[in-house]
Amino acid sequence: MVPDFQSIMLPLLKLLGDNQTHKVSDLTEKIADSFALSAEERNERLPSGVQTKLENRTNWSASYLKHAGLIEYPARGHVRITKSGMTVLKSPPQRIDRNYLNNFTPYVKWQETIKANKKKTGVTAEPEELAVVEETPDERMESSYSDLNRLLKSEIIEKIKTCSPKFFEGLVVDLFLKMGYGGSQAEAGEVLGKSNDGGIDGIIKEDRLGLDTIYIQAKKWENMVPISQVRDFAGALLAKKAKKGIFITTSSFPKSAHDFVASIDPRIVLIDGEQLADLMIEHDLGVSVRRTYQVKKLDIDYYEE
Repeated sequence: MVPDFQSIMLPLLKLLGDNQTHKVSDLTEKIADSFALSAEERNERLPSGVQTKLENRTNWSASYLKHAGLIEYPARGHVRITKSGMTVLKSPPQRIDRNYLNNFTPYVKWQETIKANKKKTGVTAEPEELAVVEETPDERMESSYSDLNRLLKSEIIEKIKTCSPKFFEGLVVDLFLKMGYGGSQAEAGEVLGKSNDGGIDGIIKEDRLGLDTIYIQAKKWENMVPISQVRDFAGALLAKKAKKGIFITTSSFPKSAHDFVASIDPRIVLIDGEQLADLMIEHDLGVSVRRTYQVKKLDIDYYEE
């Protein structure tokens, strides 16, 4: 299990005890070794995929130690212990965490500044002892973002279920167009819902030139889609000598359906309600941006003389 960022603080400071300048990336590897992390744990990424959890937590550990005056950043991506840090290592505590860092004036002033800024912006300052301490600020933000998206997905699915079959067909057309399939809105709308031939609801161009076509089955279901429906769709594709098909539903598919489509040719992609909502969010269909936060970082290059 990847250690939380506070558990990394003391091992990180000890690694800097040689009083040399180290690359943070090298220290991250040494932290992984000290905690005997597996390859899977070392490569475990944040939900956004931009960083591994270990990299993120090591960077935040370093940031907290820096604000306490125990380490410094002599150059981009490099850290070095300070005299205060060396003093700590002469008689190290069992653990360095945020409570321990309250013993250092620079850290206390930093926390006071954060709380003052929260008060100015109307955000209630959370007591230190009640704050979430295992996750880094990046992880808390991504976790909150994931929670909001899960709520949005459930709202999307419930809303679609209240709409008419005709609206659902239009939604599918709009989604394919936003994903780069089909030609114009008129062309896409004409082919979807027109076929209704042996389990096929429509046909859409794979590209604007119409070099290949995709056969569509788009159904609103309350319960899990029976595998018989998927087999009928596959049979219809074979009768058309079609190579590709997409079966979209507002509900879900049984495992047997996924196993079935994985074993046959033509290729069929199953899109359930969860995936449909994901695609709608990704391609900004039926949703709007409520609020945007820009997370900025220090531009080290600007300050180089």
